[in-house]
Amino acid sequence: MTGTEQTIAHLRVIADYQAPFPDLIRVEAGESVTNDPNKKTAVAGWIWCTSRTGKSGWVPETYVEQRGTSGIMKCDYNATELTIHVGDLLAVHKEESGFYWVTTRDGRQGWVPVEKLEADPSEKKPEVE
Repeated sequence: MTGTEQTIAHLRVIADYQAPFPDLIRVEAGESVTNDPNKKTAVAGWIWCTSRTGKSGWVPETYVEQRGTSGIMKCDYNATELTIHVGDLLAVHKEESGFYWVTTRDGRQGWVPVEKLEADPSEKKPEVE
């Protein structure tokens, strides 16, 4: 998640979303983290982790090689979530466990819930022969 990701779709926001946590975890591949098995989310595939710098946030389970309540990051990760508003157009780079990693028109990047977005009707569809 470096800002140079390939765009796989452009989607429009259909429901506002307020990012719930400020100043979340950012870790690099190979860094150790601890996870809190008592902190639960209704969204499958995510675990609450804390970095060695003390920053915490939801991390995709698939990004962590778990070893009990600790783990090693398999890849770089940034837990930033974006506040979005109806009508915003977002470039989607990847999907992970019910969330998209996106870029806004003004260049902000972060995670947003999949259910808050839909196909942009102004996007040209490929012609079928």
